[in-house]
Amino acid sequence: MAEHHEGLIYAMVLSSAADREMTDSELQSMGAMVRNLPVFDGFDEEDLPGATRACAELLNDDDGLEQALEFIRTKVPARLYETAYAISCDVVAADGAASQEELRLLEMIRHSLDIDRLVAAGIERGARARHMVG
Repeated sequence: MAEHHEGLIYAMVLSSAADREMTDSELQSMGAMVRNLPVFDGFDEEDLPGATRACAELLNDDDGLEQALEFIRTKVPARLYETAYAISCDVVAADGAASQEELRLLEMIRHSLDIDRLVAAGIERGARARHMVG
């Protein structure tokens, strides 16, 4: 597994676990992104459960959140920071509602990856638009 794959998966898991509940729609969204996004080319989908578990275990540590954010920042190259933020937003939007915890976590990811606020707003709006239901 490429390092950036692992970092991107941690970004998705972190976003899904922010409200302490990983919903089926969030997990399905993660699987669909791994299968369909070019950034995951070469990633073996069979590795997804193990990477998800590793991130969840890290989050159990006292400073797990900080460790996970640092992991994402070091494993994902800077040119993919916006991609990491975008897939995090898509995971949060997958179940149709964003909790305060999820919104706060997105803010933490944005700051950790030094994503400009206007760029982030565009990414967030795109995620919202993609996950609207009729």
